[in-house]
Parts: sequence; C-alpha cells; structure tokens
Amino acid sequence: MKILHLDENHPLLISQLAELGHTNHEDYSSSKTEIEAKIHEYDGFIIRSRFKIDAEFLAKATNLKFIGRVGAGLENIDCDFATTQGIKLISAPEGNRNAVGEHALGMILSLFNKFNKAAKEVREGKWLREENRGFELDGQTVGIIGYGNMGKAFAKKLRGFDVNVLCYDIKNTVGDENATQVSLSELQEKSTVLSLHTPQTSRTLQMVNAEFINAFKHPFWFINTARGKSVVTQDLVKALASRKILGAGLDVLEYEKSSFENLFNDDQMPAAFQYLIEAENVLLTPHVAGWTKESKEKLAQTIVDKFKIYFH
Repeated sequence: MKILHLDENHPLLISQLAELGHTNHEDYSSSKTEIEAKIHEYDGFIIRSRFKIDAEFLAKATNLKFIGRVGAGLENIDCDFATTQGIKLISAPEGNRNAVGEHALGMILSLFNKFNKAAKEVREGKWLREENRGFELDGQTVGIIGYGNMGKAFAKKLRGFDVNVLCYDIKNTVGDENATQVSLSELQEKSTVLSLHTPQTSRTLQMVNAEFINAFKHPFWFINTARGKSVVTQDLVKALASRKILGAGLDVLEYEKSSFENLFNDDQMPAAFQYLIEAENVLLTPHVAGWTKESKEKLAQTIVDKFKIYFH
C-alpha cells in the first residue's frame, strides 16, 4: 500500500510499515486543500489531530482503504461516511490508557494534598502548614463515567487505595473486579470524586452542566482527562465558587481547537477560564494525560499491530 503520514509520530510506525512492504510518504506541512488534491493517490493515511477529516475530504480519497488515528477518539473523522466508503478506521486507545490512568490519579493526589499551592508558597518564602492541610483518598467513593480503556485503566490504578469505585457506562455489564457498575443516579448519589473518561459524542457534549452537577448528593472533586467539550465551563466555575465542586483537575478544556494543538481561536480569554487560571483548587494541564514518552511508542505500535490484523 501507499500510505501518507500527516503527523509526526514514533519512527517505528514508518519503519515497521516499510518492513511489511508498504510505501510511506510524509507531509506534515501542506494545507488541507493541498492534501485533498493528492489524497486519491493513497491507500491509507495516518493522522493524530491535524485537521478534520470530513465527507468532502473523504470523497476525494477514492482509493482509500484505511485511516489510522494515533490516539483514542475518532470525533475529528466523519466515521459514518467513511464506513459507507468501505474505509477501515483504526484507532489506538490501548496505547495511552495507562498514561491517562496515571495522570488522573496524579491530579487527584495533587488536588487533595494542595501540591501546586504549597510549592508556590514555599518558593515565595511562605511556610504555611495548617493552610495546606490535605485530604486522604482512602475512604472516598470514586465515580468513573465511561468505563472503556481509559476508565478501566484508571480504576486499576486505584486498587492500592481503600476506596469504593463505581462506574457508569452506556454499555451493560462492563463492571469488573476494580469497579462496580451502577446507574448514573446511584453514582451521583454516592460519589465524592468524579473522573470523566468518555469519548466526544452527541450524548457527551456539554454533559457536565448545572443540572448534572447539582444531581450529586455530596460536594465532590472533579477530574477530566477526556474531552473538554463535555463540560460547560461556566457551570463548572459556578460549582467551584459555591463549593459544590471542591476542586478540579482539567487536562482538557472546551476552548481547545478541534486539532487539540492550540487553545483559543482568537486572543480573547473567556471569564470562566480566567477564573480557572486564578483558582488555587484547580489544576490545569495542556491535554497531555495520554502524552508520555512510553505512550508515544505504544500508540504507534498499536496502529501497526491492528493494521497487520486487517491487512496481512
């Protein structure tokens, strides 16, 4: 096959495909329009999140047999149209699930123990012990929404703690030895920590809104390493201000561009984001939960391994 690589990834992706006898071309700088003009020459392409793969783009890919998405989500691809064209979609959630699980756990421990606040104060010459008295994770009830690759990996990380782990998913019977599957209402009734691990779909867009938040019986800590557009930031900020949400660890934001490579479409900073920047009980990272040295290799290897299953 003739394969076009649209984003830089771990070099094993190209080297192993070449070993299998395929031709690899790289184009990391041409515009989407320029790529559209030549995409008909290729049997497949591999992308992270450089631009949206819509029906117009796919219609011009007349010889396309597969799309490799080096990541978990496929929301930037018109999957329905691709399926009608007989194009195989290959993603790699297995590749960075461990990294996401570790990141989510790290965010909880950092928030509970006020690591960022305390470190900043010590650097300023302040030695405030009582003000930085933390909380322990043991005894908490952790609710996980979305119990696929990422949710399961996070639950596995919690096995060393004396916590009650609940999960909710649109699929039935996904619970396991690490999490008890419950209804959404039961999760909202019992959880004191919530971690989001859902893909971006029509069902999850703006899912975490005022109504959703207020349905929780207890004040809770919130972690989002999934998709930013699943959260209504203004409603999150109101909940933080009222202490319904005790603290938030956010690796993703609704203000991100669809490519995930930049934050804002213009230079205006929303008031809600300004609040998050200034809040001491909010931890922010730039969409890097699944972005480790190890996951870069694992993601690439997963794409190659799945490619072999489908085409060799």
